Amino acid sequence: MALKITVIGTGYLGATHAAAMAELGFEVLGLDVVPEKIEMLTRGEVPMYEPGLEELLRKHVAGIEGSTGRLRFTMDFAEAAAFGDVHFVCVNTPQKHGEYACDMSYVDSAFSSLAPHVQPGALVVGKSTVPVGSAQRLAALLPEGVELAWNPEFLREGFAVNDTLHPDRIVIGVGSERAEKLLRDVYATPLGEGTPLVVTDFPTAELVKTAANSFLATKISFINAMAEVCEAAGGDVAKLAEAIGYDDRIGHKFLRAGIGFGGGCLPKDIRAFMARAGELGADQALTFLREIDSVNMRRRGAMVEMAREALGGGAFLGKRVAVLGAAFKPDSDDVRDSPALNVAGQIHLQGGQVTVYDPKGMANARRLFPTLGYADSALEAVRGADVVLHLTEWREFRELDPAELGAVASARVMLDGRNALDAAAWREAGWSYRAMGRPSA
Repeated sequence: MALKITVIGTGYLGATHAAAMAELGFEVLGLDVVPEKIEMLTRGEVPMYEPGLEELLRKHVAGIEGSTGRLRFTMDFAEAAAFGDVHFVCVNTPQKHGEYACDMSYVDSAFSSLAPHVQPGALVVGKSTVPVGSAQRLAALLPEGVELAWNPEFLREGFAVNDTLHPDRIVIGVGSERAEKLLRDVYATPLGEGTPLVVTDFPTAELVKTAANSFLATKISFINAMAEVCEAAGGDVAKLAEAIGYDDRIGHKFLRAGIGFGGGCLPKDIRAFMARAGELGADQALTFLREIDSVNMRRRGAMVEMAREALGGGAFLGKRVAVLGAAFKPDSDDVRDSPALNVAGQIHLQGGQVTVYDPKGMANARRLFPTLGYADSALEAVRGADVVLHLTEWREFRELDPAELGAVASARVMLDGRNALDAAAWREAGWSYRAMGRPSA
């Protein structure tokens, strides 16, 4: 009999996982406790921007003309429990207010709501990023005859659909051969394509995601620390990164210096990892992550100071500042802990007239920073600007015409907070171009 799958939590992770499971051929029931979200998904609309996700959703949501009908949504835990053989828990684990630790309330609520209804023989699979030790605690909430497994997600925003359907690895923390077999059945298609499967215990599976994110954060903050040294010594961090990246032990990825990382994962994951290590008595093992976090936050302040210098070193009061970018990364509308908006907000608080443009993140940015100015295009954002800050490396921004923008700017001053623009092209068009950790000419 074909397995039936439920996905509990239909945010970024859950909506993507549900659509991907339907694409792999399973009957899927998605569950959420937010009525507006369920209504949107039932119409085949997604509550966030993710390339390819809405198309995949519409291909499978029941009731949409031409769909397979394999994907439905509900708010009823009893219905989900009766339907599913494998239940994926995909709810959010944000940072707690006022501390580093992870807020487990959504995960705990999902388990508590499912437990009274879940059928004997079912497998509950955690995908949320949780502090190590959580799986063992959560397993105790499930009734006898119901197993738990842990299967961390490794989605990159902007590539989530591909990362789910064609992952670079699948990690499963299991307590029995039966749980392993069920998950091998769920992931039979990617495993058949050659995706590696790593079978572990619960603690290792829980640690994989936070360890991976900590490593990436370390690599980003390392090159940003090198940018600080290059600025002091007169070196060029882009050439430095190119040179060390040819060493295949290091590689070129994540070595572009700039204003650092943000988003809903890396910052909160490394902070939660530090907090959990402290609880386990292993805090000294992760003290380096505190400096990684510090380097990252420092680059935002450095960008504000670079803008101040570009305007003559005085106050921002009365100065017009154009900010290109609001999302924390391109191909996403996610503005959580966005370095771009953090810089824009700091300059605004210091009296600057800030106008922001982003191809996809405008609505979310407005909700978070309603007092900033917003424009409908890069050209309108730059109109009359005394300085332009490039802070999210959208392809649209890399393809801008420097001459066209120069015609409407008050002053041709470009500060590239992502080291992603063609410096020669901007300088040829009469712009003063500066990037972090690089010579100004």
